[in-house]
Amino acid sequence: MSHIPVMLDHVVEHIAPQPGEIVLDGTFGGGGYTRAILAASECHVIGVDRDPDALQRATAIAADYQSRFTMLAGCFGDLDELSAEAGFQGLDAVVLDLGVSSFQLDEDERGFSFMRDGPLDMRMAQSGPSAADLVNQADERVLADIMFQLGEERQSRRIAHRIVEARKTEPFETTLQLAELIEKALGGRKGKRAHPATRAFQAFRMFVNDELGELARALEAAERALKPGGRLVIVTFHSLEDRMVKSFLAERSGKTEGQSRFMPEAANTGPAPSFEHVRKISAPDTAEIEANVRARSSRLRSAIRTSAPAWDKPVELPTRLPTLDEVVA
Repeated sequence: MSHIPVMLDHVVEHIAPQPGEIVLDGTFGGGGYTRAILAASECHVIGVDRDPDALQRATAIAADYQSRFTMLAGCFGDLDELSAEAGFQGLDAVVLDLGVSSFQLDEDERGFSFMRDGPLDMRMAQSGPSAADLVNQADERVLADIMFQLGEERQSRRIAHRIVEARKTEPFETTLQLAELIEKALGGRKGKRAHPATRAFQAFRMFVNDELGELARALEAAERALKPGGRLVIVTFHSLEDRMVKSFLAERSGKTEGQSRFMPEAANTGPAPSFEHVRKISAPDTAEIEANVRARSSRLRSAIRTSAPAWDKPVELPTRLPTLDEVVA
């Protein structure tokens, strides 16, 4: 399957690129957003990705747009440092698509999906501890917590116990090996639409790649890097990610989440708002979901940077989990 950018028209509309502006695509992937933004205006786009395969895919866009495109290797949580080191001081827009690339999902050897057998890998950067390392080394409680907190898997303790028992005999090496164990642990499919391993695989992928931590760092980095009037556009696919973005923009724009519109606004005693004009959430329409089923859970949020200094307050994570290095020797 080729990669289909989610909510492409909405993203370009919210980015609203202008000639001469600098736009950073922090999750380059297949380059869908980058190419559309470059086609929409005589702007310059910086692509960022930690996946070596994405860096290779960028060569085609570099050939087509030459001086208007720069590709950088790294994590989008470091987007402010990466762009500054490349000579770009101040960004006019930042876009982040937090979903997994179709290229990653559809390539067996990357180990992101259980639809076809492949090594139990899941590493976006193709370096560091893999999902196999996690599943074979982490203790039972940690595995259960990861699946429960990141995958909202209610049977996480049962699955974790079965994993730990099974790995005593044979280590987990492939995606189907793990998927089949989870399916058996949960009593088979029993008419379920989604595969029983869906939530666990999502949780392990998010943990291996520190996706929530990376998002927190990226929100802070975008706040530091954007010029006054700069646009921040984020497409999420997971409820925890969307809540993080929503909470960040609400706080940084001086809004209190859950505050009734009939109540007077509380006095703002903290830092001046660093964002304003937080746009109403956008979602894909029925036609897009029918054309691209991976768009079904996506949500888009955006806001505009003010001239106020970036806040000296870290973004809080919605989970309490150890790091991958702490649980894998």
